Amino acid sequence: MRLAVYTGASLGSDPRFAAAARAFGTALARRGVGVVYGGGHVGLMGVVADAALAAGGEVIGVMPQSLVDDEAAHTGLTELRVVRTMHERKAGMAALADGFVALPGGLGTVEEIFEAWTWLQLGVHAAPVGFLDVAGCWRPLLDAVAAMSASGLVRPEHRDAVVVAQDAEELLARFAAWEPPHRPVPGDGPSTPRPAPRM
Repeated sequence: MRLAVYTGASLGSDPRFAAAARAFGTALARRGVGVVYGGGHVGLMGVVADAALAAGGEVIGVMPQSLVDDEAAHTGLTELRVVRTMHERKAGMAALADGFVALPGGLGTVEEIFEAWTWLQLGVHAAPVGFLDVAGCWRPLLDAVAAMSASGLVRPEHRDAVVVAQDAEELLARFAAWEPPHRPVPGDGPSTPRPAPRM
């Protein structure tokens, strides 16, 4: 069992971000859940990886060669998979993951977790997608999605399909109980997505 973890290449200005990243990496390792992430040694992504490794967990990084050449790669991982492009990186991470989580992060984190959320909406996968809402960092973004839903642009079942939690234990417990949203296929009547993985 592995989770794709998206988070910042910087630490951010709030020390609670790093504390939460450390706790999350440790919690995954203690539950035997592997980490799949971008492969970096810096920022919050490095904190997650170091914490999981220190607790005896599996950590797989996926990184484009260009970033490896820039010496951004973590050298102590269980495995580092080097790919050609950012698109291959995202596809490689998704192929390894049984769920997707965003910790505090910037534009790249938003882009990655929203792609996973969109793929869930489209039925590309039936795996849980979640936000670790440390110190309310994701609240403005989630409020924007709620406004899109209120305007009829996002279906309520897609809005509500994601897990929002305040800490690692809450998020993992809710992932364990998560069920994918019903997704009708136009012209084919009701459909049932394939079962979600169990944490």
